[in-house]
Amino acid sequence: MATTQECRGALDRLSDNLAKTDGGVPAATGLDRSLSCHVTDLDTTFTGRLSGGRIAVDGTHGGPPRGKAQIRLAMSGDDLVALVDGRLEFARAWASGRVRLEAGFRDLLRLRSLL
Repeated sequence: MATTQECRGALDRLSDNLAKTDGGVPAATGLDRSLSCHVTDLDTTFTGRLSGGRIAVDGTHGGPPRGKAQIRLAMSGDDLVALVDGRLEFARAWASGRVRLEAGFRDLLRLRSLL
């Protein structure tokens, strides 16, 4: 089981990956949205902002998200680490219910090209 520190590191790597992605940069830089990632097996939520093509984590707390972020993710810690490391394909994980992503329709279309 991934630790809280490993999950935080995975979010930092995801931010770095977004910044490096040639095809995703225009879509990523155009977003300025609040973000939450609930790590279900740790019952921990990371909150922050996706802005300028980067994810800035500004808080961590126990339990589910306290507020409704504009982009909401939920998954196990192991799945978060595997997604960021490229060992788990986002579309397959989302289709099987291992990863939950909730966002507005326009944001989903933009995020599709990033994930």
